[in-house]
Amino acid sequence: MAKRELQPRPLLYPVPLVLVTCLDEQGEANIITLAWVGTVCSTPPQVGIAVRPGRYSHAAIQQTEEFVINIPNRELLDAVDYCGRVSRRREGDKFAALGLTPLPASRVSAPLIGECPVNLECKLTQSLPLGSHDLFIGEVVAVHVDEGLLDEQGFIDYSKAEAIAYLGNEYWSLGKRLGSVGHVRRSPSVEHLG
Repeated sequence: MAKRELQPRPLLYPVPLVLVTCLDEQGEANIITLAWVGTVCSTPPQVGIAVRPGRYSHAAIQQTEEFVINIPNRELLDAVDYCGRVSRRREGDKFAALGLTPLPASRVSAPLIGECPVNLECKLTQSLPLGSHDLFIGEVVAVHVDEGLLDEQGFIDYSKAEAIAYLGNEYWSLGKRLGSVGHVRRSPSVEHLG
């Protein structure tokens, strides 16, 4: 198949959509929708989120050095869209506007979003200015999972999670399970991932 070269841009897909919570300098909670998110290290467990310096949550994360990554499901798509388009600076409290439940975290000051089935409490370990965005790397210090998502072994049953992916300017649900690592037929030239 013929290939066409496009202008350089971050066309990595799919990327997860998350709701990140943080506290501003007045101790007020905010929610920001982010898609530039990913795992960056397994030991210690660390994740990265990229935030534009002009966003309201950027200064809050820098000042408090903590945040919570809340993983929404399909039922929260309207909230995901709203929190990505509206600024606390102009519109006020997003928890109140959306009827979301702020729950106390166990290791950080920023709240969990009660309606999100998975919450990752993070303490900022590094901040890297990259250009249009700054990369905040946070160590995961606590994880909360709705019990209904866990299988008999205590692992997340992703078929129940209904996670949302971001592709271009569209929201997508994840498809069906294709296989497990080590249980997919592969050619001898394929190396182990990660």
